[in-house]
Amino acid sequence: ALCALRLGSMSSASIAQALNEQRGGFDFELTKRNALLEGAGMKVPRATKTGTTIVGMVYKDGVVLGADTRSTQGNTVADPNCQKIHYIADNIWCCGAGTAADTEFTTALISSKIELHKLATGKQPRIVTALTMLKRMLFRYQGQVGAALILGGVDCNGPALYQVYPHGSTDYLPYVTMGSGSVNAMAIFETEYKDNLSQEEAMAIVHKAVLSGIYNDLGSGSSVDLCVINKDGHKLMRGYDCPNPRKFRYPGGFIYPPNTTPTLSTSFKKSAQPVVVAAAAMEVDA
Repeated sequence: ALCALRLGSMSSASIAQALNEQRGGFDFELTKRNALLEGAGMKVPRATKTGTTIVGMVYKDGVVLGADTRSTQGNTVADPNCQKIHYIADNIWCCGAGTAADTEFTTALISSKIELHKLATGKQPRIVTALTMLKRMLFRYQGQVGAALILGGVDCNGPALYQVYPHGSTDYLPYVTMGSGSVNAMAIFETEYKDNLSQEEAMAIVHKAVLSGIYNDLGSGSSVDLCVINKDGHKLMRGYDCPNPRKFRYPGGFIYPPNTTPTLSTSFKKSAQPVVVAAAAMEVDA
């Protein structure tokens, strides 16, 4: 009755505004509009994607994750030092391939949920808990969130490695590759994997698999990152190897004087109407 009374006291415009208010998270309201504009010939901006070779392997006492560091925007290298191994918890880490923003914010969201779960239970989080959170979220968005993930870690059940697809399906495997360079990396794994590998052997195979992706896939490149997770903790090794350093640099760099590039024309067109940018409302829990 109280809820009905409150709704009755609100105007229809206020109710419509409340329903249309941005509530945070992933928003796909403009998907149809963007598709129509693209069909009409408008050039749509390209999302920054990770290109990517990401891999993971289980060894005797833990898990080794590996990734390259190149992110691309079409045919352009957007970031040569993109971190693709993301923190979930002290004992759980995740490699991401696909749209760079989606992988980063998806893993950050699950990381915060895992931390809250850890505080509520007072126990070390389990890998299957993070896996369930990830797969439910990705399935809810039906592949619109472009995040292909490799989830690995060590918990009370020992080391485990999972493959998570953008639509929410998962695999439980001893070694995994994803991304545009995954076929090249899988060739290394299928040739050299064996049971009960030592940490040094697993790191060498993962390193070699990422290098295979870097050398044979244009979307992968720059350097190699590794992350070792075992019962004693984790060790993230950024810049573990840089296989293609630039051989020559011009001494002192290049200096271009002003007006090196000629200006063909300059014109200013006054907008007919002022442009108003409305900020989205922040979601606040009562």
